Amino acid sequence: MLGAHQVERIYSTLGKDIPEEYQKREVVIDKKSGKQENLADYNVKQSKIAIGSGGVFGKGLLKGTQTRYGFVPEQRTDFIFDTIGEGFGFTGCVVLLALYLLLLFRIVTIAERQRSVFSRCYAYGVASVLFFHVAINVSMTIGLAPVIGIPLPLISYGGASVISFRLIQFILVALGPSSPVGMC
Repeated sequence: MLGAHQVERIYSTLGKDIPEEYQKREVVIDKKSGKQENLADYNVKQSKIAIGSGGVFGKGLLKGTQTRYGFVPEQRTDFIFDTIGEGFGFTGCVVLLALYLLLLFRIVTIAERQRSVFSRCYAYGVASVLFFHVAINVSMTIGLAPVIGIPLPLISYGGASVISFRLIQFILVALGPSSPVGMC
């Protein structure tokens, strides 16, 4: 029922060996051990190495070895969080997550001020979409969730993602309690 790539991701998330009948033929040879590794594991392993090598304060913007030499694939889109983790360390990750938390808190306070039920539900919807995108992307890069390709809101490279998030935020502002649209 599931595709081979989906089964590989589930097994790699659980830390189990992928059965032979589901393995794709795309493998990478580990330079240290000489063992063959599946590409589903490779992305997450390199992401963990990048985040861990950042330490407490990081190596500096674009000075990390994992991101500079291209060991981490898709580091501008799906795995942008590990670029931040390697460059700015644990401190930078905490600051980024605190900024997202502040944005979520602000959206929830806007939701509580809404007079109409629609505006309140819309604001909570915006907060939940933002929360789940951040939670899944961060979990994906540190190996707690399977890699499913969800971008980090407002940071990942890609025009459609940025435009979509800004558009839902602009609509939220337009529905605010002081706007003429929000008076309905």
